[in-house]
Amino acid sequence: MIEGSLPRLELWCELQCPDCRTALDDVRALRAEYGDALPIELRHFPLEKHKHAYAAAQAAEEAFAQGLGWPYVEALLDRVEDLEARGEAVLLEVAREVGVDAEEVDTALVDGRHTLIVDADQAEGKAIGVTGTPTYVIAGQRLDGGQSQEGLRERITALIEGAKAP
Repeated sequence: MIEGSLPRLELWCELQCPDCRTALDDVRALRAEYGDALPIELRHFPLEKHKHAYAAAQAAEEAFAQGLGWPYVEALLDRVEDLEARGEAVLLEVAREVGVDAEEVDTALVDGRHTLIVDADQAEGKAIGVTGTPTYVIAGQRLDGGQSQEGLRERITALIEGAKAP
């Protein structure tokens, strides 16, 4: 059990980004170390160069609405190349695989019910200086993760430990 309250870790992510799949390994390791004591929030930052990223963010939000957001995100990031090659059909396949109602995902993509969330995340990301993915924000500090994973987890852990409430 971790004593003290831990700061929230924001992972600014793009679900068609190969570097974000690597970031998922960091998230899994941090979850293993801190468990539920470390709140981890996915923030969307779809990049224009990936044509399915915006739809993937919307689909992920529908999965979160159904209580299966992280399993969906993890499964989708494990299929980045498939999403690139086959497009949005993969979003529905992944939904079915993890138990998300794929019909609701499809409906959400059509009616745009989650666009406000994705747009707000993207605007906030730009406002705080996010330029690429993955980017981590913890204890008010931004760490750009797309450059090198070397030592990144250790820097995140140091920020978590340094921000613990006494």
